[in-house]
Amino acid sequence: MPRPLLSRWLSRTPVINSSRYSAISESDYSNLNLFEQFSAAAYCPNNNNNTAGGTKITCPTGNCPLVESSDVTSVYEFQNSLETDVTGYVAVDKTRSLTVLAFRGSSSVRNFITDANFPVVPTDICDGCTAHGGFWKSWLEARQGVTAALKTAAAANPSNKVVITGHSLGGAIADFAAAEVRKSGVAAQLYTYGAPRIAGKKLSDFITNQDTNGNFRVTHLNDPVPRLPPIALGFVHISPEYYISTGNNIVPTANDITKYTGSINLNGNTGNKPGLDLAAHGWYFSNVGACGGDDFEFKN
Repeated sequence: MPRPLLSRWLSRTPVINSSRYSAISESDYSNLNLFEQFSAAAYCPNNNNNTAGGTKITCPTGNCPLVESSDVTSVYEFQNSLETDVTGYVAVDKTRSLTVLAFRGSSSVRNFITDANFPVVPTDICDGCTAHGGFWKSWLEARQGVTAALKTAAAANPSNKVVITGHSLGGAIADFAAAEVRKSGVAAQLYTYGAPRIAGKKLSDFITNQDTNGNFRVTHLNDPVPRLPPIALGFVHISPEYYISTGNNIVPTANDITKYTGSINLNGNTGNKPGLDLAAHGWYFSNVGACGGDDFEFKN
């Protein structure tokens, strides 16, 4: 976004002060790495083409070794639901006592980046809350089967931690899923990677405040997707942001990741130079979309 336009909008809109931390804990680092691999596994067709589940979660491209080396089995899989391409799985990790809902990113990410039209629609998450129309429509198409499967798995494994994760546009759908699951009384942590803004301040703050210690929104260097839809149109992010500052094809360490708080901050990804670096979108701790094939334009 041009700086003059951003400055004019910010002059009319209060910016939530951001706080910076020099590095994150090793525990947080391990979890960020782990759930990126669960997100990567959602791109693999073998993990999302059997509604009945029962599949051991694997990545033929080798980019989810932590998941593959554990006892992780799907209990529900969904693929290209109805009009949109919402795809992913619900899985139980018996090794780590986790129940995980993972959403795949979309092959239409380039169209999203170049689309200047970002309509908003009402949602039923909170009173007066609106969201990006396309993201919300995608969630509406998937939510009945997904939420039922997740709640069933959580009830069958009551000691498991519930985690919802996704990369790219899959991260946007994960935001809605986490909001709804939390509203139903199920505690859920949210991990997204390269996710776009989904809504204005009211809904984004609602999701942030549902679990102030359970949101992990990860961005990478000059990834263009988290900068959209633009702040100038009233869209803001869920907080906090975990910003990876290393270059493409480099595995970050804990010291390479900085935490920023606030729905708007000019540090981290938003403050980076404008550009269309889809390679930065495809690389977080690994080549996230490697399993997706040539349909995914950010595949390295």
